[in-house]
Amino acid sequence: MLHVSFRWLLVPFLLFPAPGWTANEPAPTAVVAPLITPTTPAAPLSAAEIVPPKPALPVPPNRPRPSRAQIMALIPAVAKRYEVEEALIRAVITAESNFNAHAVSHAGAVGLMQLMPATAGDYGVSSVDALFDPQINLRTGTRHLKRLLNKYKNDYGRAIMAYNAGEGVVDRTNSQVTYRETINYTAAVLNHYQRQGGAAPTTAALIEVQTLQKVESPTQARRLLKKYLDPSLLSLNVKPTLSVRYLNPALHEVGPSSKPMFELNVD
Repeated sequence: MLHVSFRWLLVPFLLFPAPGWTANEPAPTAVVAPLITPTTPAAPLSAAEIVPPKPALPVPPNRPRPSRAQIMALIPAVAKRYEVEEALIRAVITAESNFNAHAVSHAGAVGLMQLMPATAGDYGVSSVDALFDPQINLRTGTRHLKRLLNKYKNDYGRAIMAYNAGEGVVDRTNSQVTYRETINYTAAVLNHYQRQGGAAPTTAALIEVQTLQKVESPTQARRLLKKYLDPSLLSLNVKPTLSVRYLNPALHEVGPSSKPMFELNVD
């Protein structure tokens, strides 16, 4: 029987290199093919998951900003034209832009009185660029302020709240707005107004706003809204037709003799 040691079988491979390779060259290395792992294609995003891009904010004009003195000189004529106190206009401008006619907020409000383009459109100003003009911005903002004063019967607290948060919010909450930004804004405007010699009685409104400023938690805010919410201030004027017990849908009887739970007032 022939016995061959395994180590002698390796000698030819050690003594004789592979063809095409010299001793002065580095030994060839093995090339390992990359391991390709099949991946599952990502599922397309649903319509709810697609976040639309935010619209670009208005860009201030490339011209010198009017000075505070120039803006102050414009206020008396506008105040007289729309019958709004100069002190109130100055207070709103101070709180909104601090007399910066080129101011733009993170929400897209523009100019001295920080008007949203949609609000300005209600008064015939369709050009965003025009809102950087201090005269146009001042007239438009004062007209809006006058309309709010008329709507809320010269209640400065409600009018100022509505100027910041919108009329819908003020109406739905019966003026008990719990937005921190709106509460602080209203307090700031009322304080500026009083310091600048405003004649309207605003002490009660300021006390009410200071009370709202103490609301710090969402639970307190909801409790306050529940306490003061007035359904008659909603956009649709509805009234219940049944007792409070039967306003629960689970207890509401059904059938030909049942009554509607609510009636819509169309008067």
